[in-house]
Amino acid sequence: MLESAMSSLLRPITRADIKGPAIYAGMRDAYLKRMIEIKKARRIDVGPLVFLVFENRHTLTMQIEEMCRVEHLTRDDQIEAELEVYNALMPNERSLSATLFISLPPDADAVAELGRLVGLDEHVILHIGPHALRAEFEAGRSTGDKISAVQYVRFPLPDEARRLLANAGTPISVEIDHPEYRHRTEGSDALRTSLAKDYE
Repeated sequence: MLESAMSSLLRPITRADIKGPAIYAGMRDAYLKRMIEIKKARRIDVGPLVFLVFENRHTLTMQIEEMCRVEHLTRDDQIEAELEVYNALMPNERSLSATLFISLPPDADAVAELGRLVGLDEHVILHIGPHALRAEFEAGRSTGDKISAVQYVRFPLPDEARRLLANAGTPISVEIDHPEYRHRTEGSDALRTSLAKDYE
C-alpha cells in the first residue's frame, strides 16, 4: 500500500471535510473557480461525443458539496449517505477513477445516438506508456439496448504504470475502439502531471 497516497488525494472524504450548504454558499464562487482549473487539467475529450474527467479527492469533494447545496442536505445522516456514494468513486493505489460523459448535440436523437453506443463499456482503454489499461465500468448503467450518458469507470493501475505517470514525457492517451465510435486522443502533460500528483 502507498501510505503517502492514502494520506493525500486518495484518502476517503469524511464528514469533517464537508462544509455543508450554509458555509459552502459563501465560498462557492472562489471554490468553483479553483475547481474549474483542476478539472481542466484532468479532462480528456475522445472524439466529438465523449469526454472523461479523472476523479480525485478534490473533484469528489466538490461534487458532494454541490449535491448537498442542490438537494438542501444538512443532516449528518444525509451527508454521510453522499459520502458513501462518492467515496466509492475514489481512485486508489491500484486504480484510477474517471467519470465518462456522452455529450450529445442539442438537436441529436438521444435515443438513437445512445443506442448506437451500447457496448461502450467494453471499448475504453487508457494507455500509459506501453501499458494498455481497459476500463471497468460501474454495473447497472447500461443494458443490451441502452446506455446512460454518464458512466463511472475505473482503470487498473499496475505498479509500473503508476511509476511511469511520474516521469515527464510519458505518453498518455485514451482510446475508444467501439465499432461505431473509434477515436484516440493523446493526453496533455498537464493530465499526466495531475494524475501523478495523486500518488505523491
